[in-house]
Amino acid sequence: MQAIAPGATRIGWIGTGVMGAAMAGHVLGRGFALTLTTRTRARAEPLLQRGAAWADTPRAVAEASDVVVLTVGFPEEVRAVVLGPDGVLSAARAPQVLVDMGTTPPSLAAELAAAGADRGVAVVDAPVSGGDVGAREARLAIMAGGDPLTIEALRPLWEAVGKGWTHMGGPGAGQHTKMVNQTLIASTMVGLCEALLYAHRAGLALEGVIGAISGGAAGCWSLTGYGPRILRGDFAPGFLVEHFVKDLGIALDEARRMGLALPGLALAHQLYVGLQAQGEGRRGTQALQLALARLSGVDWPTRG
Repeated sequence: MQAIAPGATRIGWIGTGVMGAAMAGHVLGRGFALTLTTRTRARAEPLLQRGAAWADTPRAVAEASDVVVLTVGFPEEVRAVVLGPDGVLSAARAPQVLVDMGTTPPSLAAELAAAGADRGVAVVDAPVSGGDVGAREARLAIMAGGDPLTIEALRPLWEAVGKGWTHMGGPGAGQHTKMVNQTLIASTMVGLCEALLYAHRAGLALEGVIGAISGGAAGCWSLTGYGPRILRGDFAPGFLVEHFVKDLGIALDEARRMGLALPGLALAHQLYVGLQAQGEGRRGTQALQLALARLSGVDWPTRG
């Protein structure tokens, strides 16, 4: 496959959620012709006003595109979008490449790669990390699994949405790497929220605490990125709780399959399941602060 290029490669895009809309906008801004679909057309209107074309089904996207990118939330949605009767692989003219940039089970990535191969379509799993800020600022970290030559040919796509990309191995390797990412973030978020609760109960100035510790061994993106949001009571989604629950469930399933005991991951998963059960599934992952505050009888401020 030749390297993709603006003016020569038609890009299809399926899914314009919290991160997908910004990512698609960067690709459009690089000069690629873009055809898209999403569940709610209104969410795609800003992209359509910038020159993107609308398609009613994933199949119609595929028929108008050389490369199709998915930023879809849940595995069952990915399966329907790709393998369903109006899915990408049902198109009379299949695209050359299908890129799944969401987070799904590694086994599904391998299944899609096999199904694509039967149609002559190269399938790449390329989940990302960086949240809404990374998507808006085109600073996502990209973890790619699949054929290395295909992944190299997609370099202009990676450069449009991310600050770096890494080929991790064959089909499913990108998704396995995302599970590593989510496992690390899960326990980090628990630690962040507990630390801020401690600081609050101790009567410390919370902004000062973040400033004091962010330059030391405790410094991390979650502290500096999510900490100030938590202090403001800003629990709007950069990454949805319900999507994180899904991701951690996938990681736990993979850990069980590999015979691994990961108690920190299991605890974080249960805490987020509890947060979702409290009606907070559509908030951002930093809303874990609310669940932990309730356990200690702390009335943490929220903007609503």
